Amino acid sequence: MSDTTPLKGSQLLFGTLSLSLVNFMVILDMTIANVAVPHIAGDLAASPNQGTWVITSYAVAEAITVPLTGWLAQRFTQVRLLITCILLFTLASILCGISTSLEMLIVARILQGLAGGPIMAMTQTLLLASFPREKAGVAMGLFAMTTLLAPVLGPIIGGTLVDNISWHWIFFINIPVGILCATLVWSLYHKRNTDAHKLPIDYTGLILLILFVGCLQFILDKGREVDWFGSPMIVALAVISGLAFITLLIWELTDDHPVVDLRLFMNRNVSVGIFSLAAMFAVMFGGIVLLPLWLQTQMGYTSISAGLAIAPMGVGAVLAAPLAGKLSASVDPRKMMTAGVACMMGAFYIRSSFNTDADFWTIAMPQFLQGFGMPLVFMPGTILATTSVAPNRVASVAGLQNFIRTTAGAFGAAITNTYWDNEITQHRVDLVANTASGSPNYDQWAQTVASQGFSPEQSLYLIDRTVQGQAVMLATNQYFSMATLALLAVVAIVWMAKPTPLSAEGAKAAAAASH
Repeated sequence: MSDTTPLKGSQLLFGTLSLSLVNFMVILDMTIANVAVPHIAGDLAASPNQGTWVITSYAVAEAITVPLTGWLAQRFTQVRLLITCILLFTLASILCGISTSLEMLIVARILQGLAGGPIMAMTQTLLLASFPREKAGVAMGLFAMTTLLAPVLGPIIGGTLVDNISWHWIFFINIPVGILCATLVWSLYHKRNTDAHKLPIDYTGLILLILFVGCLQFILDKGREVDWFGSPMIVALAVISGLAFITLLIWELTDDHPVVDLRLFMNRNVSVGIFSLAAMFAVMFGGIVLLPLWLQTQMGYTSISAGLAIAPMGVGAVLAAPLAGKLSASVDPRKMMTAGVACMMGAFYIRSSFNTDADFWTIAMPQFLQGFGMPLVFMPGTILATTSVAPNRVASVAGLQNFIRTTAGAFGAAITNTYWDNEITQHRVDLVANTASGSPNYDQWAQTVASQGFSPEQSLYLIDRTVQGQAVMLATNQYFSMATLALLAVVAIVWMAKPTPLSAEGAKAAAAASH
């Protein structure tokens, strides 16, 4: 029989640190390679487009195993699954770092993604089990800090390592972290292992899941490069993914031992917790993708300086997470999430009025406001979902939540890029019409530039650059305006939830402590 009592003292401290650190490592690897793709492609004699498979292969593999976490945890036990995945992730990191060809690196990244998928859900599950139920908010506060901070720090750490050492070290830094975390997790949790159940393998569900997720991830990653549904390949993959998804739904709802337990969505708070975070991440990741692109392509920022401008989001998240953890024991999660969304909406609204003269701090301060709001949404959303089911189903809920959240982030990034590009093109057409040769605006600009000693050719070049910069700025502002309104959908979803028993327990505990 496994020990299910909460940890105390130094065991709780080191257990929390090890689980948070390994979760941070896995999520960091989603974005740490982004800035290294040109260096990797050049070193391994591949084109930049081929180099993006370093990112795509990891994302596809991880997306496949995340929703399998619940089934894997029951089949192989929670602690054994986590330890195995940490060691495999560490081994895959070594193979990534020593890769001598792009093919070898992609295979290693696939292994890394397969191992990384269950780690996110299992660290969340064991963290919740380490704390008393009334302190679940504290556990989720720590989990939120690593989950929200890692994607922000990934490009900064990756850029620093690539610029100062080599791209190999974005993978080698995982080695000491993996070994340390595996040792600590085993020493603290091996006596708390759950019982294994020899569940049948749902081969049909697994194949359908791989087809659905694999095709969908490929569409999201490559659709923009090949003009989306203007490409026969994307159309074919969309049909395959859609048919696989519909068949998967029917199969998993009728199978006795589904590889993904879709019946969990029958619980209202599970559905609200999962889909509210999915909507938030879709909007949030759109901004995370767009802002660095704008800073580097239009504002003259380097990859590191762009990362530093975005970094205050992580600072805000770290400062807000303990507060959110404390409040979650006594405050209605729906109110907390509404307050968090309001902070994020404020940040997006401020960005919608940016101009090309915006300085570093003008850009950085909304990042802090957004970061402060993120834990206020993330933590109660996670608590809503994971505390509404029996303990033996928490891993399944965590796996589903991580999978849908990650997929929503990929959707948000893909849609944002496409929308931004289309709006830039449209605004450029409109601006060119107003600044064409012979128009009053053009003549005025030409005279101003010519008075500064530039030739007609130089004047035309400067006007073109100005038009392009303004088109990008208008498209950027328009995106953030639309995103501000889109966040209202999160609030609408949130208020579909029922008040949780956890809030009532937390309120009693807080009241007792005050006397």
